[in-house]
Amino acid sequence: MKNKLYPWFVVILLWFVALLNYLDRQMLSTMKPSMMADIHELVSAENFGRLMAVFLWIYALMSPVSGIIADRLNRKWLIVGSLFVWSAVTLLMGYAQTYDQIYWLRALMGVSEAFYIPAGLSLIADYHDGKTRSLAIGIHTTGIYLGQAFGGFGATVAEHFTWQSTFHGFGLLGVIYSFVLVFFLKEKKGYNVAEARQTSILKEFSNSFRGVGMLLANISFWVILFYFSAPSLPGWATKNWLPTLLSETLNLDMAEAGPLATITMAMASFAGVLIGGIISDKWVQKHLKGRIYTGVIGLALTIPALILLGFGHSLATVLGGALCFGLGFGIFDVNNMPILCQFVSARYRATAYGLMNLVGISSGALITNWLGKSADAGHLNSDFAYLGLVVIVAIILQLAVLKPKTVNMTEH
Repeated sequence: MKNKLYPWFVVILLWFVALLNYLDRQMLSTMKPSMMADIHELVSAENFGRLMAVFLWIYALMSPVSGIIADRLNRKWLIVGSLFVWSAVTLLMGYAQTYDQIYWLRALMGVSEAFYIPAGLSLIADYHDGKTRSLAIGIHTTGIYLGQAFGGFGATVAEHFTWQSTFHGFGLLGVIYSFVLVFFLKEKKGYNVAEARQTSILKEFSNSFRGVGMLLANISFWVILFYFSAPSLPGWATKNWLPTLLSETLNLDMAEAGPLATITMAMASFAGVLIGGIISDKWVQKHLKGRIYTGVIGLALTIPALILLGFGHSLATVLGGALCFGLGFGIFDVNNMPILCQFVSARYRATAYGLMNLVGISSGALITNWLGKSADAGHLNSDFAYLGLVVIVAIILQLAVLKPKTVNMTEH
């Protein structure tokens, strides 16, 4: 009984890590008004966009490396180390006094956070078979969305205390939780890391890049890359700029707009990952493209949502757009790793997910920079709506090309 329950205990343990992962990165998006009184460069939306984008660029570039490492080393210790470092960085941000200090700390956070998602999702996927994999990843993903929601309260906490104490408090929480994982999180039995310990790092990376070559020779993986990265444009746009969009469109103070934006999105996404996980796990038992069809439904919901967010001017239309986008993105998001499992064997999944993060988050960095300039120019709303075009292309490619032959790809 204990062995049957432990895979779900792993999900619970990593749920809190996912929450902290997104809370620490998200809260900066709402804290601009509090911070710019002390750091004057943040008055410019373009500078603020650059601050958020550097995290994404570094995170993206580190993702393939972190995926390669996660496929070959003990994933427990990668997760523990990643959590400890990014939490320590969050704590140190409370001591920053200049724009440059905040900038380089955000870059370091990108390095440390990049190691978590490939290792965490790979570990969950190994603990859960095809029948429960989407639901397990879905539950884990709800931690991400709640982290985004709580991150929206960064401005509110900073308003009642200081922005420095906000970073101190959340950073310390993560440092403490990393020690909890040391005692309770375990690597999956049978996961072979002995070979990695016997060979040099250079040899390991040489072997790993051969795996990358195998992935890039697969046309289905290229489609998955685009399918994953295209929705990342509106996905990261909403994560980083929706609080600003709500504040400007509805004339709200950021202490109100931040929680309103993140909670609305997070609660809808929370529902989306649970609904998408359950539907996908049942559908794939009857039809091998069940997960793909579920993902398409999710993406289709984001298109009218972006139009409402971009052109809506009332509380009802903008919040309706946020709810619709969150629901659709949650349904899409929960099926990424399970769809990948249908085309890539367990040995290369973390590497593949690292490559997906490289492309997806690079897209996020580009859109974050671009929307910073768009906000300064005064056309943030319309540019939001136009992002729906890339989603349409992703849906068409996904339906036309992806043809899985199994629920769970194994070694040949």
